[in-house]
Amino acid sequence: MLLTVAYDGRPFAGFAPQPSQRTIAGELLGALQALDPKVRAIRGASRTDAGVHAHGQRVAFDAEVAMPMRGWVLGTARHLPPEIAVRRAAKVPEGFAPRFQNQGKHYRYLLLRDAARDPFLEGRAWRVDGLDDSGALGLLAEEASRCVGTHDFAAFRSSADERANTVRTLRAVRVSEDPSDGRLLRVDVEGDAFLHNMVRILVGTLVDVARGRLAPGATQKALDTKRRADLGITAPADGLYLEHIALREEGTEAWPPSTKASIQAQLTS
Repeated sequence: MLLTVAYDGRPFAGFAPQPSQRTIAGELLGALQALDPKVRAIRGASRTDAGVHAHGQRVAFDAEVAMPMRGWVLGTARHLPPEIAVRRAAKVPEGFAPRFQNQGKHYRYLLLRDAARDPFLEGRAWRVDGLDDSGALGLLAEEASRCVGTHDFAAFRSSADERANTVRTLRAVRVSEDPSDGRLLRVDVEGDAFLHNMVRILVGTLVDVARGRLAPGATQKALDTKRRADLGITAPADGLYLEHIALREEGTEAWPPSTKASIQAQLTS
C-alpha cells in the first residue's frame, strides 16, 4: 500500500523512528498496526527533520488485512494524533519502496513579512524583518535563479551529511508572494534529490542577501568554492513544507480518486 501523508511537524522529532522520541513514522506505524497487527515496518520517501511539515509525504507498507483504499484513509484517522493525516491510499506491489521510485521533490518555504507575531502562523512560517523593501523580492528572486540547474551543492549541506556525491539538479527555484496573504513570501524549490538542510541553507542565504548581510552572488560563490562559510544562516525548520514527491509508479486503485477522475466520473454518470 502507498499512502500520501500530511503533517504538522512541530510536536515531533522528525519523520524517521528514533529511540524514546515521538516521530511521524512511529505514530503512523502504530495507527496501521491498530488496523493490521501484522504490519511490521513502513517505508518513507523522505526523512524530514524535526519541525518540518508535509503536505505530500509518501509512505509504503505491506498489509495482510484486505481492506478497501478508503478503509486505510478513514481507519487510520481514528488512531492518529490531530497533527497527522493520511490523505490518500493507493495499491502498489508488495515491497514497494517510494524512496527508490522518486522522480523529483517539491519543497516550499514560507517567509512572513510582519513586524508583529501572528499566532496562526507561529511555527508555520519564518517571520523575518527587512523584507518589506520594494527591492527585496527582486533580490531574492535573482539570487535564487543562480541555483537552478545541475551543480555541486557541497556547500549547501549540514556537517552531518557525509555523502560523497553532492551533485544535484534543481529544476526550479521560484520566489513569489502568496496570493491569499500578501505578507507571505513563498520559496518553491523543485529538484531530483536534496542534501541534508539544503533547502533551509539556500533560503537562509537568500534572506541574508535580501537583508544586505551577504553580497549578491553569494550562492554562485559557494557553488564555486564549495565552502559552507560563504553562505548564510540555516533557516528555521518550521517554515519548510514537503509539498509533493513524484513517483514512477502511483498505483491504479486509489482513494480518494484524483480530481480529474472525479470530474470525468461526474460527466459520464
